[in-house]
Amino acid sequence: MILPFSPEIVLFLLALSKESDLDDHALSMAIKNGDQKAFEQFFNRHYDHLYRFMVSRNMSHEEARDLAQKAFVMIWEKRNGIDETKSLRSYLFTIAYTRMLNHVEYQSKFQDVELPDNETSGKNTENSLDYKELVQVIHKIISEMPEKRGMVFDLCFMQEFTYKETADALDVSPKTIENHMALAFKDLRSRLIQIYGEDLLESFQKTK
Repeated sequence: MILPFSPEIVLFLLALSKESDLDDHALSMAIKNGDQKAFEQFFNRHYDHLYRFMVSRNMSHEEARDLAQKAFVMIWEKRNGIDETKSLRSYLFTIAYTRMLNHVEYQSKFQDVELPDNETSGKNTENSLDYKELVQVIHKIISEMPEKRGMVFDLCFMQEFTYKETADALDVSPKTIENHMALAFKDLRSRLIQIYGEDLLESFQKTK
């Protein structure tokens, strides 16, 4: 097979492409300074991943495209406030996730869900704990957690992302994800006991 370029030219082109392909930190600084080409590069680098992330959260293809594009638009509009010491990629995914939670069609799935009253539901261990109801209540509890903690818990526990997949999406270490999950489980158990009572919750866990 005859190469169209000499090995020297191929190596030169590879080196040139690396030089022109800024890392995310450099992109953050350039975008903050209003560099449209840097923003375009950031868009091309992360759009597909963000789009697939939205689709994995049961968004339609049209919704996923719209949410992803709006997240990028917000990055550009708020570029003056970019914190160069933090991951712009993580900020992008957090914006998209927050917009998704506020999305009318997404929220409509849970808009009729109300946490059971502590007095009537939490202390009556004769009541059965329906699994579908529990899932809805968990979604409600997640929405009340600190934003990043709730996002991590939703991805790892509800969507069954691995810690590494979640860490990659948010551009943090798996250890950070592990810490978020520990706090989220603590929050979840505390709220479920408050709502249903410890006896009922334990009886559900044994029969699950």
